[in-house]
Amino acid sequence: MDARHTFRIVVGCALLVTGLTSSTPSAEQKKAGELTIEPYVFETATGQKVEAELGRLVVPENRSNPRSNLIEVAFVRFKSTAKTPGPPIVYLAGGPGGSGIASARGSRFPLFMALREIGDVIAFDQRGTGMAKPNLECSHTYSAPLDKPADREEILRLYKEASRACAQYWREQGVELAAYNTNESADDLEALRQALGAEKISLWGISYGTHLALATIRRHAEHIHRAILAGVEGPDHTLKLPSNIQRHLERIARRVRADAKLSKQIPDLLGLMKAVLERLESAPVTVEVTDPESKQKVKVTVGKFDLQVITAQGLGSMESIRRYPAAYYAMSQGDFSFLAEAALELRRGRIFSAMSHAMDCASGVSEERWARIKREEKETLLGRLIDFPFPEVCEAWAVPDLGATFRAPVRADVPVLFISGTLDARTPVSNADQVRSGFSNHVHLIVEGAAHSDPLFLSSPKIKGVMLEFLKGVRVSTTRITLPRVEFAPLKLPGAK
Repeated sequence: MDARHTFRIVVGCALLVTGLTSSTPSAEQKKAGELTIEPYVFETATGQKVEAELGRLVVPENRSNPRSNLIEVAFVRFKSTAKTPGPPIVYLAGGPGGSGIASARGSRFPLFMALREIGDVIAFDQRGTGMAKPNLECSHTYSAPLDKPADREEILRLYKEASRACAQYWREQGVELAAYNTNESADDLEALRQALGAEKISLWGISYGTHLALATIRRHAEHIHRAILAGVEGPDHTLKLPSNIQRHLERIARRVRADAKLSKQIPDLLGLMKAVLERLESAPVTVEVTDPESKQKVKVTVGKFDLQVITAQGLGSMESIRRYPAAYYAMSQGDFSFLAEAALELRRGRIFSAMSHAMDCASGVSEERWARIKREEKETLLGRLIDFPFPEVCEAWAVPDLGATFRAPVRADVPVLFISGTLDARTPVSNADQVRSGFSNHVHLIVEGAAHSDPLFLSSPKIKGVMLEFLKGVRVSTTRITLPRVEFAPLKLPGAK
């Protein structure tokens, strides 16, 4: 599980939900393997336009059921600029639940365009996401009281209730949620390769997209040319280790100590965090903030759990890393406005996607890793709250676990470029180190100072260079890139205006 739906918080408009009955092709109309491709003017979020192709592929929802529904996966293909293109490069978004097509519309668009010098670049919408049919978005929400600190069991109960409602809705539409798992999605990629008539494809994934890529390599290695895996989530990495999160906090603390502007006021970041958490545990605080929905003033009471879960689940973001030292310092001085604003969103949650929950619940966790997580939970500042509300919420989704075979190490000769960031809390360097031991032909690019998501691709132009070198099959020019030091948010000192 990546920056994914861990415990997602939303403010704003509900998304439209597309029903299976109106979006899934019937067996009478289409058949598995049917591919349609049409010209498509692709437009980015900033208004750039490029000629492309929009494709849709019909696949069985559940390949083990001969009477399965038929569903569609979708993709946008950017044609190669090479005179002799190599195998198509298929982009796999994170989440799970992310849209590859939406990713291409955003900040990574230039990278999609650059990789065309190697081969066609395909932005892929996995089953249940984006322009795929059905898109298993949820509109189910919950609301927790504001006049007392958030309680773990209460929030979990509300989250489960909303999850059951979403699961029931989609099952009533005829969706087989058990079929939304990483193995089925891996077989969708093989079906796409066959439909395109490609001897092999290359995979380019980030976060959960690497989890899917590894499953695809396990099942279809003979048809995978190369793979770029950034922010690696191995087969048994869906739930994160509390010790990794603690080490991440220690790395941030060392950088704060080395920062001349912060070190005098925050010589010991972990000690400061512990003190603020203990204060909230013994004496919750009530803060008045503006409700972004009603625009009215509301009072929010915050406690230790609020701060733990908000801190843990923001650690994948470079923005949060920059902001947290100043935020904790402000709280130590009595200013809890940051926490109250975030806690207001925490109490008003929404279940984003049935696909994302079904995927993670199916991937599950090994008994050994779960025992380790439980053991480490009590020894760390934030426990296992980066995973909240998993795995407990999986009871509400009631999908089968893919089992120990799925979570076993992947071993293959497929050439792989692993990309890891040293400030990535969600998919640390150690994840890639563990996974790459099963690959006889690999390169590991470490980006010193990169957090999760975009920084793994966009924090330095050298990263693109290494990716192109790897895809061309030439020796990469570097395996380590060092970014400029983190610019932390300035402290708001007592008495300052």
